[in-house]
Amino acid sequence: MRRVITAQDVPPAGDWRIPIDAIVTPSAREVAAARGVRLIEAPADECSSLAAPEKTIVIGADHGGFALKETLKPLIESLGLAIRDVGVYDTKPADYPDIAVKVADLVASGAATRGVLIDGAGIGSSMAANKVPGIRAALCYDKASARNSREHNDSNVLTLGARLLTETQAEEVLRTWIATPFAGGRHQARVQKIMDIEQRYYKKGLS
Repeated sequence: MRRVITAQDVPPAGDWRIPIDAIVTPSAREVAAARGVRLIEAPADECSSLAAPEKTIVIGADHGGFALKETLKPLIESLGLAIRDVGVYDTKPADYPDIAVKVADLVASGAATRGVLIDGAGIGSSMAANKVPGIRAALCYDKASARNSREHNDSNVLTLGARLLTETQAEEVLRTWIATPFAGGRHQARVQKIMDIEQRYYKKGLS
């Protein structure tokens, strides 16, 4: 049976793989265009919509991180994870906060369990992503920092500096970050304190 794609199915942002024979309603195409979502036809077993959040990595980069993003995508797929790419798709100048919030929103909403952001230094993307409630973005520059950010801090967004890492170093950091689980235990209480601080100031902003 051919799948029917409606406006309610369209994700908030990024590339969205849909089955080759899917029927896309006009309203779904309008919503996708308004959100900047690219519909990519693919075999059913490669479609983003079939991947569970815990098996999905949302990735984004500004123009300075575009090349490294494209290099790292095959590594993510080789680890059995689906990719949701929210851009950019070329080297035209782009503002890293715009990309950071796309990745952060998808992780915070639960559409993906983790996200990866890449800009020239990785600093700005980390700052921007951490403004979104529920995000713990960590700028990592070697395997030790990647491991620590996961074991101790339960980071859910990794930021990388394309100008500061070689491709091999970036691959090592990403592989370590993906493979390292949160240790829990005494670290859970500390992470909870981070979340409590976030909620305190978030509530002030709403009042």
